[in-house]
Amino acid sequence: MTSPTATPDDPHHRDPYAGFPGTVGRTFAESTPAWPSRVRPREGAPNIVVVLIDDMGYSDIGPFGAEIPTPTLDRLAATGVRLANYHTMPLCSPARAALLTGLNPHRVGYSFVANADPGFPGYGMEVAGDIPTLAELLHDNGYATYAVGKWHLTRDSASSAADNRANWPLQKGFDQYYGVLEGLTSLFHPHQLVRDNSPLDIDEFPDGYYYTDDITDQAIAMVKSLRAHDADKPFFLYLAHNAVHGPLQAKPEDLARHRGRYDGGWDELRTSRFARQLAAGHFPPGTELPDRNSEAGYEVGPWDELTPVQQKLYARYMEVYAAMVDNVDQNLGRLTDTLAALGELDNTIILFTSDNGGTGEGGAEGTRSYFSRFVHHPRLPDDWNPDVEREIGLIGGPQSLVHYPRGWGMASNTPFRLYKGQTYAGGVRVPFVLSWPAGLPRSEGDSGVRAQYQYVTDILPTLLELAGVERPSSRRGEPVQGLDGVSFTPVLRSAGAESTHAEQYCEMTGNRSYYRDGWKLVTLHRPGAPYDDSEWALYDLRADPTEIHDVADQHQELVAELSAAWEAAAWRNGVFPLADGSGALALRGPEAERLRRPVILLPGTPELERYRSSRLIAFRSFTIETALDHHAEGDQGVLVSHGDQGGGYSLYIEDGRLHFAYNQYGELFETEAGAVPAGTRLITVEAAAVADLKWEFRLTVDGREAGRLGPVHQLIGMAPFQGISVGIDRKSPVSWPVHERHRSFRYTGGLRCVTYIPGDPAPYDPETVAQALTEAAAAFE
Repeated sequence: MTSPTATPDDPHHRDPYAGFPGTVGRTFAESTPAWPSRVRPREGAPNIVVVLIDDMGYSDIGPFGAEIPTPTLDRLAATGVRLANYHTMPLCSPARAALLTGLNPHRVGYSFVANADPGFPGYGMEVAGDIPTLAELLHDNGYATYAVGKWHLTRDSASSAADNRANWPLQKGFDQYYGVLEGLTSLFHPHQLVRDNSPLDIDEFPDGYYYTDDITDQAIAMVKSLRAHDADKPFFLYLAHNAVHGPLQAKPEDLARHRGRYDGGWDELRTSRFARQLAAGHFPPGTELPDRNSEAGYEVGPWDELTPVQQKLYARYMEVYAAMVDNVDQNLGRLTDTLAALGELDNTIILFTSDNGGTGEGGAEGTRSYFSRFVHHPRLPDDWNPDVEREIGLIGGPQSLVHYPRGWGMASNTPFRLYKGQTYAGGVRVPFVLSWPAGLPRSEGDSGVRAQYQYVTDILPTLLELAGVERPSSRRGEPVQGLDGVSFTPVLRSAGAESTHAEQYCEMTGNRSYYRDGWKLVTLHRPGAPYDDSEWALYDLRADPTEIHDVADQHQELVAELSAAWEAAAWRNGVFPLADGSGALALRGPEAERLRRPVILLPGTPELERYRSSRLIAFRSFTIETALDHHAEGDQGVLVSHGDQGGGYSLYIEDGRLHFAYNQYGELFETEAGAVPAGTRLITVEAAAVADLKWEFRLTVDGREAGRLGPVHQLIGMAPFQGISVGIDRKSPVSWPVHERHRSFRYTGGLRCVTYIPGDPAPYDPETVAQALTEAAAAFE
């Protein structure tokens, strides 16, 4: 109805009764009510759970050949479908963007991980409003939507509490979120947990805390809460693990179950896993297991040529990795038990896969110093140590940040070549299990194995079709971008169905590939080398799924044809410009300069976010001024801390004496700077950037020099990983001995403020900083 006093010509005063289907009189008795209809999913619509694990190779779960016990995934595979020829992107953020949108990642703006902003469309690191996510589309159709775990679709510079949060999970369709916005974290001491739209201010984690358990607890609580309030509403749960991304860390009880399992080494492991894959029908008869990776910079030597000491250490790394996989499966079991208790397991679509293949980033030897191993800088000094000594009993625990040698990454990717980051199969072919007993029952005689090629962009349209949800051509009055993915529901229903995805380009940091109807054109790009057709190799995947026999010379016309197709797809999808030796990939917009201004931190300020904190100190001299209201005898505690067990520094007073602790990527240096007299007002730390990427520290108390430390290697790349805290050393400590004595050691006296004053950049900045940050981000993701 329309109000008799309506003013239809006034655009600033909408008639409150316009469009109301009831009638309105002066009283209720003279009126007829009406209520707006609620959006409800179709009757019996399934719940949807997408479990995305991080950096897992093709062979790392039982259904794909692993010896690691994964009984929950075994049960899901026994009732569901395994895509043995599923492909993804070779890096984290691009894969996640493709999965959640159904578009090629360059079109969405994720040519790289969300740790860059070089100023080009393919690197925007923001999901535009005309690209609805799976969560938004399901939410529009009446689903509850939850996300827990790793996000990594928010640019690191936009991860602080001051950001507009436009690309945080809740703004991309999720009702609730709990996890870590960035690409990696400590599983014992996550560096910045976020709940919904707010970073959590946490001083200490309880004993026994483990992040994989925590995010599973949160997911289960979300589902239980929904069912307590609404018995029928279906839900979409995006459970994105940070495991098994480095640093590798496992609970002691999980690690104990895998002791001795890998003493036989990676060569033996590849052979046994490949045999199980062949027996399961993952590959046609005659498929060959490639030789060990031998490409320069990626090569793996024979296990038998290692010394006994090396074998013992390297086997321990793989035990930690296996324990992490084991724990993920246990937690998935807790979730499925909850769904079973609710009577909803059969009508829940559960999809398990990985964002990319297993990694070789641990190097030939692996590391116990995660952040120093991945520092990339053209002027690293000769005494730079990419490893630190750690007792073998500490490996996998909270005091060690480790990664396995790339021989285990090769084994993870059995039977494929190369690793995460490359467009060869080792980087892009990963396990894929989908189970929905109520909607996709297996027919008699169906093994559940599917050999058809499918791609990560196909997940969104497939899940929408299974849920009975149609993707609209417009949303909120605006046209939406078209999909690149195609639903593969026919493949899920029948082993004899044709692949729905006939061709696909791929690109990552210059590594390129093009797939068409069983042929694959691929490069292993050497940084700085020209982009020309001499890089291309060609494989007939129907006869050679493990990419051993390059037939480019025999099919030069096809090479030219597919190369031209890649070029056209690259322009169409926003792939260009390609990475080169300029370091431009790590350039930041002009707004980034604001993050280098001096900052005053008052007591009670929540921990400063990692990226914001790093801008105050990276590749430069800096000064920290700690102003005290009035230091009294007996006052003690941490004045300021920045970092964690992977690298950082801490200024603290203990038993009346001033101390400065410097954690050099896991190697601890400490200096005592004498007594702090009662009445002290100002304690200063001056860091001078000197030659060879080092700092020298000078401490003063009320203007009097009190101590020095250094020279020590600067913390660069992704260190310090934990941000700046005032008056406390939160979560993962800089100094483990101090943590053992005092835990987070909150300062007991009157602390007025801490001021950071960034100084002049070092001579090795700014040209080399772009290169260093680019390579550091690439190494981590």
